[in-house]
Amino acid sequence: MDRRTISRLAHAHHPIAAPVADESVARLLARATARTEHGRALDLGCGEGGWLIRTLTARTGWEAVGVDLDSAALTRARQTAEALGVQRRLGLHHLDAREFTDPAGFDLVLNVGATHAFGGLLPTLDAAREHLAPGGRVLVGEGFWEREPDRPALDGLGADRDDYADLGTTVDRVTADGWTPVFGYVSSRQEWDDYEFSWTGALAEWALDHADHPDAEAARAAADLHRAEWLHGYRGTLGFVTLLLRRG
Repeated sequence: MDRRTISRLAHAHHPIAAPVADESVARLLARATARTEHGRALDLGCGEGGWLIRTLTARTGWEAVGVDLDSAALTRARQTAEALGVQRRLGLHHLDAREFTDPAGFDLVLNVGATHAFGGLLPTLDAAREHLAPGGRVLVGEGFWEREPDRPALDGLGADRDDYADLGTTVDRVTADGWTPVFGYVSSRQEWDDYEFSWTGALAEWALDHADHPDAEAARAAADLHRAEWLHGYRGTLGFVTLLLRRG
């Protein structure tokens, strides 16, 4: 079973691919879009379009564009948008986010939990900068070390110590790169636990419900491994911060 299929099944009950609860998503988007009734949002790595669709349902004067390499996720984004009646204001592109271009700027550029697509936080912000309209904002979500990672945490994440920094250093790097945080949100332990139990539970339940499927065993194994890596590895070590940024 390929990673994209695993991710799609695992996010069946938690379409936001990050440890951010619905009410936190709503609060972040309210702050990010508050400056104008009419705007354009771009998600570089939109997955199933959770952030964009929530933006469109909350802000009837906004339009949105999503870019992702997962065609199945884009199909689900389109279906959700149609069910909610916002499909005419949503454009979806099956494309590497690094290759996306648009001659017009965007009032909000998002990348939450997908900075790996650009090789890290600062390269992601470099890419976002190219798409911003004057006065535009970036909403970016990134991991950070809540505490010094030990070997089980690093092994569970498949990460190196230098892949993340502590929260203060993470924000310092962003400001040194010319950005000003105008809002931010650190995901709670409960949000992390809800996200991880939802991720592993949805995947395990799919395996139970499709016991005769050739991928059932692989799905169950992936759920069991991920749960063990989280509970016995990085739980309480890896944090997640979502920052709302402006230039200058």
